[in-house]
Amino acid sequence: MKNIVFIMVLALGAYVVPGAFAQNHGEVGVFADFVRLSPTDTNNLGVGGRLSVNVHPNVQLEGEMSYDFARNFTERFTLGPAGSPTGSTGFSRTGIRILHGLFGPKFQTGGEAIRAFGTIKGGFVNFRLDNRPATFGTFTSSVDSLRRNNVNGVVYPAGGVEFYAGPFGIRAEVGDLMYFRDGVHNNLRIAAGPSIRF
Repeated sequence: MKNIVFIMVLALGAYVVPGAFAQNHGEVGVFADFVRLSPTDTNNLGVGGRLSVNVHPNVQLEGEMSYDFARNFTERFTLGPAGSPTGSTGFSRTGIRILHGLFGPKFQTGGEAIRAFGTIKGGFVNFRLDNRPATFGTFTSSVDSLRRNNVNGVVYPAGGVEFYAGPFGIRAEVGDLMYFRDGVHNNLRIAAGPSIRF
């Protein structure tokens, strides 16, 4: 009886293991992102990373985190009496840095070279006023002090497309980074970057 069970286990392993390694189990990638904050009308650029793990050929669980750097913005105003054509433009630094982390399912088509996808993720966004230069230290201090600072909940519906040549690919997505603070704030987010399937 032991020999029969042993042979069945070996046969099952010989059938399942090679097929499992031949399939795509997930993806890892980095990206650049653009967030247009609606309350301040500022454009923010940043970098991030993501990890996706397959739970079904068309469904992945995905987690990501990104850090958007402080940006300059333009202010225009008119000087002089009303109706005077005199004007001026000024550039100011916002000092706002954005750290956001998201987690949720990604639903994708089954294509090998080109895949469309949609996702809905939840997570957090942390806005930080910081006039120090952007360094790895300012990023790590943002992550370390998340519990001590104001963190807002986020819902992120998005869609996009992936292009793959073997294990290497490019991914682009567009979504609405909605955070909740005195109501819902809708913010355009665009992210793109390379990915590797494993």
